[in-house]
Amino acid sequence: MREPENLTTIPTVPVKSAQTTYGRVTAADDLLLQRLREGDEATFASLFDQYCPSMARLAQFHVSNPVVAEEVVQEAWLGVIRGLSRFEGRCSLKTWIFRILINIAITRGQHESRSIPFSSLVDEEGESFEPVFDASGSWISSPSSWGNNPEEHLLSQETQRCIQIAVEALSPRQRQVIILRDLEGWTAGEVSELLEISEVNQRVLLHRARSRVRHALDQYLHEDGKV
Repeated sequence: MREPENLTTIPTVPVKSAQTTYGRVTAADDLLLQRLREGDEATFASLFDQYCPSMARLAQFHVSNPVVAEEVVQEAWLGVIRGLSRFEGRCSLKTWIFRILINIAITRGQHESRSIPFSSLVDEEGESFEPVFDASGSWISSPSSWGNNPEEHLLSQETQRCIQIAVEALSPRQRQVIILRDLEGWTAGEVSELLEISEVNQRVLLHRARSRVRHALDQYLHEDGKV
């Protein structure tokens, strides 16, 4: 994946020092913005390398294939470059970049006429749901055993494919939350800010998504006699 061109080179600031704080732009973000607005290629390249893998993985769940996901990422970075002068700092720089990505990915997926899972038509708050965790976060009833080698099951390509299918079958919002929390390692606050939802709603969505994926994985392992 190539980086957008035509940025003027000036002295840079390391991107790794730019740790954003949920809900606001930090001094490090301000410095990054200054460098980016001045056309610093090295700063842009560092930011590009840092976020691109996560952006591509997130885009993949909205479009038909990895090639289209890469195109979405490229378009998102062009949107970032064009929008730098208009960024008002109402959220962190990271959140702003990923909002651009998600908006483009959703639009592109709609243009591709991808089939929408039936679950996406169900209101999140009105969804029929059987809880599997109690208020403390412990299992209400223990999950079934995965045999003597759970790591081996989780690492197999077939099992990874099962998990991917289960995630793709989630409602769009549940899918976004579980990808960002469990795959990309975002905090609850960062996800809530990005998706513009409350932390309570974020927690409910994550709980439901994890439970559905766990159920699908249990079903797959036991139906195929793998445990």
